Amino acid sequence: MKTIDKLKLFALVLTFLLSFNMSPVYSAEKYAVIQKGSKLTIDDCIQIALKNSPLINKAYFNYKVSQNDEKIAKASYFPTIGIGTGYTLNSNSNSRTSTSNDTYNAQASLSQLIWNFGKTNAQIKMQKFNKISALYSFDDIVLDTIFGVKTNYYNVLAAKATVDINRAYVQINERNYQRTKAYFDEGIKSKIDLVNAEVNLSDSKVTLVESIKAYQNAIVQLNNSMYVAYTPNYEISSTETFNFKQKEIPVNLEKISEKRDLSKTPTPVSDATLTSKVEKMDVIETFKFKPFPYTFEECVEQAKQNRPDLKAYNATLEAMKQALLYIKREYYPEISATAGYNYRNQYNTNSFNVGVNLSSSVNILSQKYEIDNGKLQVALAQNEIDLLEQNIYFEVQNAYINMVQLEKQIPLLAVKVKQTYENFELADGRYAVGIGDYIQLQDARVNYNNAQQSYVQTVYNYNVARANLEKLIAMKQEITINVEDER
Repeated sequence: MKTIDKLKLFALVLTFLLSFNMSPVYSAEKYAVIQKGSKLTIDDCIQIALKNSPLINKAYFNYKVSQNDEKIAKASYFPTIGIGTGYTLNSNSNSRTSTSNDTYNAQASLSQLIWNFGKTNAQIKMQKFNKISALYSFDDIVLDTIFGVKTNYYNVLAAKATVDINRAYVQINERNYQRTKAYFDEGIKSKIDLVNAEVNLSDSKVTLVESIKAYQNAIVQLNNSMYVAYTPNYEISSTETFNFKQKEIPVNLEKISEKRDLSKTPTPVSDATLTSKVEKMDVIETFKFKPFPYTFEECVEQAKQNRPDLKAYNATLEAMKQALLYIKREYYPEISATAGYNYRNQYNTNSFNVGVNLSSSVNILSQKYEIDNGKLQVALAQNEIDLLEQNIYFEVQNAYINMVQLEKQIPLLAVKVKQTYENFELADGRYAVGIGDYIQLQDARVNYNNAQQSYVQTVYNYNVARANLEKLIAMKQEITINVEDER
């Protein structure tokens, strides 16, 4: 084979080896979007968030990096290939003679690790546990994302219910204002009753505007938790534990800058002076739910078994132990085998060599301090686990108590709504026939409105508390993803 052909062959081999680095780069698919007029359930919103979350993508990338780190550690057992080629031109001249010669050379080598007394094994295991830790960190981010969507979804439901209550309350006050004005015009009621009716109507309108703002902010928070912007009009459905008479709740921010004049006098009600019109404005039709399936003790046990952050800490501890083992083995020798080939065209020489090498080098003092550091890292990792286990117990205990207490409050508040409604109906009837006074009527009306507000807020708090407890014990979710799912 000619020299130039040999050089071309080596160049081709080098190009082939370098081509292994040309691996495709991960490319995330387009984010999930919301179609105009869509009707989304809470599961739909969770799926959108899981697909769009940059935090989940970050955890995914970290996991892939840890996967490659493990492969890199395993690659230490793969032979190392070296190739090279060169050209040298030598020129010598003096007063009598002038000489020149050129030399081509090419060489190839192969080295293989045979054994390094467990150092590489320790490094492989360390990277393996780092990969496991990254896996559980991914799962933890998924749980946080699901909980965030649930909290904001319930917040939209509660905010919409509050708007409905306040809108009904404005209607009640408008009707009462018209009736009181009619009574005043006929000389039946005093001026102070009319002024009070005007003030109460104005206050209820202010409260309605504030609740609409809170509802729009709740929509923004829900969209943010799903990582979607510039959303069109869509609707969300009530949940099993948050049931509305209106099953689909409109979600709309297009009219966020719309201004309405609420200061105008309401349209007269023709029969305002003749009848008592107390309408039952129950926002939530029924409160149905499946009781939480686990006792407190079972919740604590599940948390210790399922919590991905605790599993990640345990994997980190094992990685620290393997790192310490690697440090302790640093001074052990390394046995490797080598083989090489060299060609020089000057004398058309070929050479081939093989060998077995035993080598070791260590700084004893530095090694001692590195081992001490490794032991401290293991102790720190174990301390973090102990601290987290204690925190888990108290977090679960607090969340369980909150959920149970709220669960008990809901039926009591439902009764209170009915009682205040009946009291309001009676007070309104008494006022309509001139028996009751305005203060009694206003107190009954406020109590009825506040009872409904408290009922809605408690149902919201219960749903959030239950979702929080599910997160704290890492309860299996119907809608979720894992790190190996296609992205």
